[in-house]
Order: sequence, then structure tokens, then C-alpha cells
Amino acid sequence: MTTGGLIILGFGGHARSVAEVALATGYEDLIFVEPTASPGENLWGHPAQSTFDGPIPPGWQTFPGSGDNRTRRAQVQTIQDHAWPLATLIAPSATICRDASIASGCFVAHHAHIGPLSTVGTGCIINTGALVDHESSIGEFTHVSVNSTVAGRCRLGRFVFLGAGATVIDKMSIADSITIGAGAVVTEPLMHAGTYVGIPARPIQSTGAAPS
Repeated sequence: MTTGGLIILGFGGHARSVAEVALATGYEDLIFVEPTASPGENLWGHPAQSTFDGPIPPGWQTFPGSGDNRTRRAQVQTIQDHAWPLATLIAPSATICRDASIASGCFVAHHAHIGPLSTVGTGCIINTGALVDHESSIGEFTHVSVNSTVAGRCRLGRFVFLGAGATVIDKMSIADSITIGAGAVVTEPLMHAGTYVGIPARPIQSTGAAPS
């Protein structure tokens, strides 16, 4: 169990999920930092304030609270620029299997599963009920949404968004900056940035070759 406090950058829907898991893991105090916060705004008695410049109180950590991949990267960059401690949050009900690796700044929500020998990069979200099976690799600042499945030995790039209930079948690769729509099924490698929907997943918007 963790003790102390957590400063959460953001106060939107995902930040509230972050707060719930933080409290479940033992954080005692929370502060939300949101530029649009109103005076006196709070969640469960934990205040939201418009700015925070430090210093971090002794024993406290910080965490990116945005569900948007690019915004979350900017939040992590802010944390790193200030040399603030960056937390990793794993819900007590999540399953983390043998030799799985989870980098700093990740959020692993209730009932998520990360299989053996899998790796999850910095700043990722493995959301409620999501499954990342054995020997898969999830790139930095990727969001695996609620009840979605990444089967074994898959490779997801950076800034991927896998929509709610989507499935990536085994041994598939998805390049950087790809969005997979809710309920879609990825049955072949996706190498070009854009948005893919349907069963099997097909592009509806393409921006050319995936960035390096």
C-alpha cells in the first residue's frame, strides 16, 4: 500500500478514474491541477486548483491525469521538467503476470490483465477490464481502452488509441499514431497512421506513413 499524497494533472473523467485507483492503492491525499478549475471545486473532498508550481510535499508523487495520449505526454514532460516524482498506478484488482514490465507514469485500472513477459511503455493507460496478453509490447503514451483485448505477441506503437471493446488478434503489429475504433477487430498489421474501424478494421482516414 502507498501512503502520502498524489498530485494529479487534470480534472476530467480519466483523472477521476485515476483518483479512485489512487485512493484504492493507499494514497491518503489528492490535489488536482486543472487550469479551468473553479474556486472551491473538489472531488470527494480533494481540491482542484488552477496552478501548481511546487515544491512537492515530502512523500508525495505526481501523475498525468489525461486520457488523451498527446496531452498525457505533455503532462509527463511537465513533471519531468520540474523533476517531480512520477508515480505508476496499478489497481489492486489488476493482474500483473510474471516478468511483465510496466514503465513509470502508467495507469493500470481495475480488472485489467497484463500477461507474462509483456512490456508497457511510459505513460500508457491499460483501462478497466482491458487485456494485454503474453509477450506483447505496448508503446509509450498508448491507451488500451475499457474491455479491449491485445492478444499474445502483439506490438503496438506509440500514441495508439485502442477503442472500447476492440480486439487485436495474436501476433499483430500496429504502428505509431493509429486509432482503432470501438469494437473493431485488427486482423492484419497496420502500418500507416490514421483511424481504422469495423470487422476487420479498415481505414477511414489516413495521414500517410507512420512517423518514426
